[in-house]
Amino acid sequence: MLDFIYYPVSGILWIWHAVFGFAFGPDSGLTWVLAVTFLVFTLRALLYVPAVKQIRTTRQMQELQPQIKALQKKYQGDRQRQALEIQKLQKEHGFNPLMGCLPILVQAPVFIGLLHVLRSFNRTGNGFGQLGMSPEANASTPNYFFGVDEVQSFLSARVFGAPISAWITQPREALEAFAPFGGIPSIASIAAVAIPLMVAAGIATHANARASIRRQSQAAQENPQAAIMNRLMLWVFPLGVLVGGPFLPIAILIYWVSNNLWTYGQQHLIFRRIDAEADARQRKVTAEQASAAPRPGVRPTNARRPKRRR
Repeated sequence: MLDFIYYPVSGILWIWHAVFGFAFGPDSGLTWVLAVTFLVFTLRALLYVPAVKQIRTTRQMQELQPQIKALQKKYQGDRQRQALEIQKLQKEHGFNPLMGCLPILVQAPVFIGLLHVLRSFNRTGNGFGQLGMSPEANASTPNYFFGVDEVQSFLSARVFGAPISAWITQPREALEAFAPFGGIPSIASIAAVAIPLMVAAGIATHANARASIRRQSQAAQENPQAAIMNRLMLWVFPLGVLVGGPFLPIAILIYWVSNNLWTYGQQHLIFRRIDAEADARQRKVTAEQASAAPRPGVRPTNARRPKRRR
């Protein structure tokens, strides 16, 4: 149904697995961890330009807040006119609200695609996206770009003894699929890897939200809708990682941590670039104003001559 998402995601993961497999071996847990990490980096690099536009859009929205508030106050009795005037203001400044959410809209299906591809390495369980296969049938069934040998390689891959496709609440029958590939893992061994990743993902999500909010103007932070969203970003989203973590494969938690690390570095880079551009514009305006101002002791050319008394 969503093969147009699953195949590209699995294709990029397959390429990185092949690359790191040359260095560390195709069955190494490190190979698969790096493959997932660089899948994230590849996708985020492709989304770099929209991410820049998103941040510019957010900053532009903050700059327009005083004018928007003035229009809301002026037309508070006429919601239709208020909306038209705000749209007109946004159009005059080239503001596109869609650019503010485009990267998130693109990343959502990628996350869903990766979750599906990773879960499809082990289809012995029941429920959504699972086929209830026997361990033998599962190990002999390809997974999109991955052939049978690579499916078995993934099942063999371990991080400190835990399969990277396993999760804390995984049913016993699904864990049995790992028996021919290093033995059936214990919940304790899975939790020993998953819980630190959950904590790291939650902390990274909170840190990114705090860095983003710190860049907001005072007016934007005082906006009621923005204040609600800021609280969600700071506390609810990180808590969601901790609550949902036991139901996510270790590979997805690796994805989450890698994604947040990229976001943190990318925000720093983009904000530094935007701040440098703003400083350059300000210096240009200051220089133009200085060049237009009369020199000390020189009479302004456009000064009005005093009228003669008759």
